[in-house]
Amino acid sequence: MSWSVWLTLVAAGALISFTPGAGAINTMSNSLTSGWSRSIWGILGQQIALVIHIAIVAAGVGVIVAESPLMFNVIRYAGAAYLLYLGVRQWRSRTADTEETDRARAIEPRWSMMRRGLLVNLTNPKAIVFFLAFMPQFIRPENALLPQYTVLGVTVVVIDVLVMWFFFAVAARGLQRLTRSARGQRRLNRLFGGLFVGVGAMLATIR
Repeated sequence: MSWSVWLTLVAAGALISFTPGAGAINTMSNSLTSGWSRSIWGILGQQIALVIHIAIVAAGVGVIVAESPLMFNVIRYAGAAYLLYLGVRQWRSRTADTEETDRARAIEPRWSMMRRGLLVNLTNPKAIVFFLAFMPQFIRPENALLPQYTVLGVTVVVIDVLVMWFFFAVAARGLQRLTRSARGQRRLNRLFGGLFVGVGAMLATIR
């Protein structure tokens, strides 16, 4: 991959990562409930899903998913249902006092956070369709494909980790003071619950 193509990939990857979506919402929610440093586990789960999407498209399976309405819709509705579930659970989360909130930060296992991040991104078939349109712009079929896909995958993953952890997770810390009161916690729970539900509804309805 030439430097000019790679720099264009970096710019495009940054733009994509900064676009708010289910992954960003999940990252901010993790940062608030489990702390900034531990939010990395959810981010890593999201990156595993991203690598799987890239691998699917690279293997040509993405074409099948994109051209099969049944397969696409099954994955789409499963993803929407999972986001709706997360939203309702967040909305109904009970409030806690300050000491309980501090203790709760260490309760959720890192593998649980990673699994949720994986499912949030993995159950979005639009990502496969997106990569079908996105990846060919940076791949030159006359050159060896594996090195190109490797560079593309590593670049996109590194950019997404940096944006999620140092932008969205950090941005969530600005809301940290709201967790110090029951009223603030309710507002945050309903804010992020509503965002999860909204993204889930968009995933289920937007064509």
